[in-house]
Amino acid sequence: MSEKNKRVTVYFDPDLHKALRLKAAEIDEPLSSLVNEAVQAYLIDDAEDFAAIEARKNEPTIAYADFLKELKADGEL
Repeated sequence: MSEKNKRVTVYFDPDLHKALRLKAAEIDEPLSSLVNEAVQAYLIDDAEDFAAIEARKNEPTIAYADFLKELKADGEL
């Protein structure tokens, strides 16, 4: 374990913990690596969502009813 790694206590549901242990054994990786990768993926997904929102913040808005009409007119609904 690297000096830069931090130790934390995380409480998992027993079934989730068992599934994580089994998956870690299956792929021959430490459970901590599996959890780190999952948390990183979660945070990256959030960052991508926030970036998409930021990129579109100046787009014009449209009323929901008008949006539905457009979808119907385009054959999407």
